[in-house]
Amino acid sequence: MASAPVDRIPWHVTILPVLGIVAWLAVGKVGLGFLALVLAAALLGNVIAAVHHAEVVARRGGEPYGTLVLALAVTIIEVGLITSIMLSGEPNRTLLRDSVHAVVMLVLHGLAGLCIVVAAFREREAEFQVEGAKAFLAVLIPMATLVMVVPNHLVSAPGPYYSPLQLAFVSAVCLGLYIAFLFIQTGWHRSYFLSVGDEDTVHQARPSARIALASLGLLIVALLSVVLLAKSLAPALEAGVRAAGAPLAIVGVIIAAIVLLPETVAAIRAAARRQLQASINLALGSAVASIGLAVPVIALVSFWIGQPLELGISAGASVLMALGFIVAIITYGTGRTNLLSGIVHLVLLATYVFTVFAP
Repeated sequence: MASAPVDRIPWHVTILPVLGIVAWLAVGKVGLGFLALVLAAALLGNVIAAVHHAEVVARRGGEPYGTLVLALAVTIIEVGLITSIMLSGEPNRTLLRDSVHAVVMLVLHGLAGLCIVVAAFREREAEFQVEGAKAFLAVLIPMATLVMVVPNHLVSAPGPYYSPLQLAFVSAVCLGLYIAFLFIQTGWHRSYFLSVGDEDTVHQARPSARIALASLGLLIVALLSVVLLAKSLAPALEAGVRAAGAPLAIVGVIIAAIVLLPETVAAIRAAARRQLQASINLALGSAVASIGLAVPVIALVSFWIGQPLELGISAGASVLMALGFIVAIITYGTGRTNLLSGIVHLVLLATYVFTVFAP
């Protein structure tokens, strides 16, 4: 597949971030109506712009640094969205739990499953580095368990809450695990995260330093625009969920879906280019970054505003998440995957979404 031009930046991804900020300044907070649709369209445009600029920066840095750029960009969007909603409107103590849980399930089954299906249609059995996938799961499983399951079984605080000391400890552990993972991913075992038999990357020219720096600056503007637009849309989002009579947990799922849009587009593109390893890096990397970085930052915000965080998920959700991790271990345990594995993950995604509406 031919690579995109690297000697210039398309005009639409240059102007969209600026237009997004202008729209936010002009409109501000909105309720349900036409203006909400306008801001939603601007939000989607800025996500597309962020994907383009992140991919340019990624191609300049090479793997695995490229996928790391997207993972960090996604986490910045997530932290910005959750923080903005926490600091405005009515308190939502379950927002971090719902969004992190949704990110894990959407990534583990939706994004990964879709990429596996796309890769399977391109080549019946797609290959990837099993050591890299195992490294992702080795960090993601304890992180998810500590944040969303363990609170239900401790006695220092009632219900699905951590005490302040426990929350500080778990936040530090998640951050420490993520830093250790980055050391492995970019240092000692960088080869674990490089593509197997990837023919297309040879033909992808690297952008110049000037283009990469310009895209990095526009990426920052696009991410800022996404956060600001999402903050403006937050009242309309919550009002729409209440008007539809849907569970409040849907807000977390919608946030996760918005957060994962850049990763989804980039990961599917990589799978279509027979680069399943890059897709896995993008998908699982976003989940690891989501917990490793978002949880410590949001915990600091909760300490600052004095709002406890309800982190523990229900027993049924814990079982479904455990099943998902078992299936993921099987999927990524051989270094090869096929259409059946992708379908199984998509079925588990459908089960998760169904149980959100019918817990």
